[in-house]
Amino acid sequence: MIASVHGTVLTVRLDAAVVEVGGVGMLVQATPTTLAGLRVGTPARLFTSLVVREDSLTLFGFADADERDVFEILQTVTGVGPRLALAMLAVHTPDGLRRAVADEDLAALVRVPGIGRKGAQRIVLELGDRLGAPTPVGGGPVRSAVAADHRDQVVDALVGLGWPLRAAQDAVAGVLDGGTEPVGADEVPGVLRAALRVLGGSRA
Repeated sequence: MIASVHGTVLTVRLDAAVVEVGGVGMLVQATPTTLAGLRVGTPARLFTSLVVREDSLTLFGFADADERDVFEILQTVTGVGPRLALAMLAVHTPDGLRRAVADEDLAALVRVPGIGRKGAQRIVLELGDRLGAPTPVGGGPVRSAVAADHRDQVVDALVGLGWPLRAAQDAVAGVLDGGTEPVGADEVPGVLRAALRVLGGSRA
C-alpha cells in the first residue's frame, strides 16, 4: 500500500494533481478542498489510499491521515465506492460526517451528489460508531478579503463537482460577501466547504 506521497506538485486539475516523487509523476485523485491547498512548483505531502481494480490502480490523496482513514471506512458501506466516498469528503469534513452519522442527520448526507434518502439510511445503519466521535465545533466567520483568483478557484471546483456555473458563483458570493457562513478562515478550503453547505441547503 502507498500510504503517502511527498514531492513537487507538477499540475493541479479540478479532480486530481500530479506529484513528482523520485522522478516519477504520480496522478492523485483528491477532493477540491485538498487540491485547493496545492500549488504548482511547490512541495506537498498527501496521505494516500490505493484502490486496486482488475483494470486500474487509482491513487486517492488527502490532506491528513484522518481524512484518508474516513475515506477507507466509508467504502465498507454497501454501495459506497471510492468515487462516492470522495464526494462525501468533498461536501463534508470528517467530523461533519461523524456528526451526520451520530445524529442520524439524513438531510446532511443527501446533500452529497449520488446519495438518496435510502442510501443515507444505509450509511447511518452500517457505519454506526465506526467513524468515532466528532471533535467540538469552533471557528469564526469568513472574511470577504479573498483574492479574485481564489474566488474563481472555488467556483471552478464547484463546477467540477457538477454544480451549474451561476449557482456556484452565487454561492461563493453569498459566503464571501454576505459573511453568514462560519467556516473558520478566509482560505480557499474553508470557502469551498461553506459554499457546498449553501448549495446543499438550497437543493434540500
